[in-house]
Amino acid sequence: MALNVGFVGLGEMGGQMARHVVEKSDGRFDVFGFDLAKAALNAARKNGIRPTRSLGELARKCDVIIVMVGYDHQVKQVVTDVTKVGKKGAVIVITATSHPDMVRECAAIAKKRGLGVIDAPVCYGLDGARDGKLMSTCGGAKKDYNKARPVLECYSRAAPHLGDLGAGEIGKTCNNMLHWAHSIANYEVILLAKTYGIDAQKMRETLMLCPGQNGTLERWDETKFTWQEKDMDIALDLAQKRKVLMPMFGQVDQLIKMFHADDVAELLYDKKKAHYLGKEYKPKPIAAKD
Repeated sequence: MALNVGFVGLGEMGGQMARHVVEKSDGRFDVFGFDLAKAALNAARKNGIRPTRSLGELARKCDVIIVMVGYDHQVKQVVTDVTKVGKKGAVIVITATSHPDMVRECAAIAKKRGLGVIDAPVCYGLDGARDGKLMSTCGGAKKDYNKARPVLECYSRAAPHLGDLGAGEIGKTCNNMLHWAHSIANYEVILLAKTYGIDAQKMRETLMLCPGQNGTLERWDETKFTWQEKDMDIALDLAQKRKVLMPMFGQVDQLIKMFHADDVAELLYDKKKAHYLGKEYKPKPIAAKD
């Protein structure tokens, strides 16, 4: 008997994730979807996803429900609405980057109606969603994780279970911390090279072949710098609660707030200048007198 899988949120990410579940189902899953946008529902239908008329209809049908919405208040509202009519024993999967405390609040709401919650936020963004190669970091009760895991693996390169509920969000936070730290380090390193007349894009490509390469550097010009404040707020709050000293990431938190995608584009592709911390830099030949 096929497992009914529901996707709440069929935008750029959720729509692609649902598509991979359909394509890799092999008869194991029937995939349903709900989105407030009719265009998203129509696109999903073309990919073999069965649209539902309401969140309640999806909740009543599905055994595993993937929640792909952007903000904590949206996640909590979806979980609250799903648990009002959802099937006992169903598992809700929170895929957004959220605070572990919020995930536990959602689990407490779901538990009252006999539904489980796991956190499985995703890495690798839209490209990963399109290619079915997202990375899902997972937390929650093992029985709930085991029920959802075959679904997660349809759109993920890996979906490791890191521990109790909230562990997936902590895992994603650790990744985000490195990503933003790398963004700053990459910028300062390539800025130094550029001020000495080295082509910034060529320097980037060279560094990707060196021991100092990092995943952020490879995908850097695709980084939109949208979520850095939220990511670092979660990281520093978690550190504060356990009194973990992180002086470097205190600096990262302050610096990354100043970054925009346009800064990276200028650094890599503008041959004449770059800006950093309010100062303009222009390339000069290595032999030029300073």
